[in-house]
Amino acid sequence: MNNKLLSLLGIARRACRISLGFDAASDSISAGQCRLLLLANDLSERTKRSILRTADDNGVQAILLDIPMAELGGAVGKLTGIIAVNDKGFADKMITLCN
Repeated sequence: MNNKLLSLLGIARRACRISLGFDAASDSISAGQCRLLLLANDLSERTKRSILRTADDNGVQAILLDIPMAELGGAVGKLTGIIAVNDKGFADKMITLCN
């Protein structure tokens, strides 16, 4: 599951369909563009709580992955623990892969 998800994240990054990091993800959520929020398993509790509150207030589904930040960063080319998926097709496929 992890390899397919990481590969799909790389494709979504190259297609400019994801936002990386806390600020970009928050902006994407607030603007109504975010379809899915992915969080690394080693994200700090304070950051996790803050971004989850923003997602919950805007009705965005969030998934806590069993993948560390370093592995996510390798897939998308930037060290990050928060990824906002801004495309419905990519989001649906990632939800399927996570279940």
